[in-house]
Amino acid sequence: MKMKVLLVLTGLLAVAFSVEIFEGHQVLRIFASDGFQMEKVKELEALEHLQLDFWRAPAHPEIPVDVRVPFSSLQGVKVFLESNNIQYSIMIENVQKLVDEEKLFMSWTHFMPRSVENFNYASYHNIDEIYDFMDLLVSENPLVSKIQIGKSYEGRPINVLKFSTGGTKRPAIWIDTGIHSREWVTQASGIYFAKKILDTYGKDPSLTSILDNFDIFLEIVTNPDGFAFTQSKNRMWRKTRSINAGSSCVGVDPNRNWDAGFGGAGASGSPCTETYRGPYANSEPEVKAIVDFVKSHGNIKAFISIHSYSQLLLYPFGYTRTAAADKAELDAVAKKAVDALASLHGTKYKYGSIITTIYQASGGTIDWTYEQGIKYSYTFELRDTGRYGFLLPASQIIPTAEETWLGLMVIMEHTRDNPY
Repeated sequence: MKMKVLLVLTGLLAVAFSVEIFEGHQVLRIFASDGFQMEKVKELEALEHLQLDFWRAPAHPEIPVDVRVPFSSLQGVKVFLESNNIQYSIMIENVQKLVDEEKLFMSWTHFMPRSVENFNYASYHNIDEIYDFMDLLVSENPLVSKIQIGKSYEGRPINVLKFSTGGTKRPAIWIDTGIHSREWVTQASGIYFAKKILDTYGKDPSLTSILDNFDIFLEIVTNPDGFAFTQSKNRMWRKTRSINAGSSCVGVDPNRNWDAGFGGAGASGSPCTETYRGPYANSEPEVKAIVDFVKSHGNIKAFISIHSYSQLLLYPFGYTRTAAADKAELDAVAKKAVDALASLHGTKYKYGSIITTIYQASGGTIDWTYEQGIKYSYTFELRDTGRYGFLLPASQIIPTAEETWLGLMVIMEHTRDNPY
């Protein structure tokens, strides 16, 4: 009875303020023991009326499936799993509880500092605060400038920080965070990376050498519309915010929209799914802006796209089982990077090609960059392994960013030392 009253009240609040409420939603971890059970889980995925949000999609039995289940679908999903003898556990008992805790922390940690030294790096920030931080950074340090590479579907600027010691069209390293808008620890880590580059240049010989020979481009908010939407309307929003012709469902998965195996397995043709590929490759202005930038620059040597969660370091390919021509080298660098990452806090990462390590995914970022000749193309999946998923507590921002930086340094050092 108490739960029903709570659901009614939160539903009324949601209508009043047009904010998505997740009261009673649970995140289940599903353990399919064989191919048959995995196919049964995929049947659930196809039932759009259940409104299931797969945080970790069904792939093969070795990898558990994580799914957010709305309160209205919980009983039916659990009965379905139990009737098919499919084991599951509850990873998050009540999603709204974590969302509320996150909001409470943000409400008292935010103020706009007058310098980057006073910025709160241990908190999550909204898009305006991040853009203000970028402007502060540029105003205080001649090593960094801000360039706008495009506009989002809703007209927001797509801003990139350029760290450079001078020269034009130098070899470059690209890092982006937040292409999936709900993965907040990635944007927070991007802020940390920006400050770290400036703090260590001239002090750390390795980073100094990298920046003396390479430009570094850092896109902190890669999906501006989606990120703003997670802050104001729906914390669990993943996609862009483009209108899909002929559908009431909004947005495209920007990591299925690239021209690399576009439209193949591992992406959806339904606009109502989280992995909707879009009407055609590069349909999303957020993706097209990067595509145009990479092509016009012509000298990017490493491309690193940062996601969460699962604690993985991945390299091409995702859309095909054909091994990348540079697989041996990519694998060796990945091993060295995850070892460096683990050396700080003991966080364990797995590594390998996308398709063999997690699942098949077509139209992905680093498959496209690799096929454009950017050999050192990698994707990080940051903390954690599912306890909090996309709702990683702010207390883990700094440790996550610190350890990830060590992995990034390995890739950047290898890029510097192995020109091609």
